Amino acid sequence: MIDGRAPVEVFDEIDSTMLEARRRAERGELGPVWLIAKRQSAGRGRRGRSWVTIEGNLLATYLFAPTRPPAEIALLGFAAGLAIAETLETFGAKRAVTLKWPNDVLIGGAKVAGILIDSGAGLGGAPWAALAFGVNVAGAPAAIDQPTTSLHAELPAVADQPSAQILFEALRPRLETWAARLGAEGFEPLRQAWLARAHGLGQDARVHQGAEGLAGTFAGLSPRGELELDTLTGRRLISAGDVFFPSAA
Repeated sequence: MIDGRAPVEVFDEIDSTMLEARRRAERGELGPVWLIAKRQSAGRGRRGRSWVTIEGNLLATYLFAPTRPPAEIALLGFAAGLAIAETLETFGAKRAVTLKWPNDVLIGGAKVAGILIDSGAGLGGAPWAALAFGVNVAGAPAAIDQPTTSLHAELPAVADQPSAQILFEALRPRLETWAARLGAEGFEPLRQAWLARAHGLGQDARVHQGAEGLAGTFAGLSPRGELELDTLTGRRLISAGDVFFPSAA
């Protein structure tokens, strides 16, 4: 699902790599292609939230024509999270790198990366999909609803400070490998590897879905990528929502 031969286009500044992917798809240009921005003026995360841009961070979108079912394409978010986590560890992050359902990568419990998947129908109804992620390499925004950090802040003082390009070059083959395994072996190997890094597993959790909240214990990840929440009335499968772990380290 991730073509290792896909070209990479780098923009000094753009409104959003995801918006650029959508524009291309609507013109019938389905890639595959990597779109990377040094700066974004209108970046967006999940549920339409703004994505704050800091110079030196990695902002990337992979545009492609899907050949697998939509439910499988959605699981690429877990592959991206795992690939990002593995890559951050190779650079020597001092604190634990974990994965927060559904789409965040954390270091020491603070957000360092976010992931987004979008899809639609382009010119002539041809389907397209895009996998996007932002990684705080050089700096982290402060004015969001959770603690944040950056790779540079998490490295030992004597360590080299990798650029966004170097991080991407290290991350890309790991993402290609996990995507290939997802296609060949199904979700289970990826699911197990993701759970081994899951933030808050076995701890009290609260899921917000719009104005509604649901409390329970984060019990696992379903074979479809849903969060398994054990509540007083039984196990619930959560396909979308914001999760908070009051006591998770």
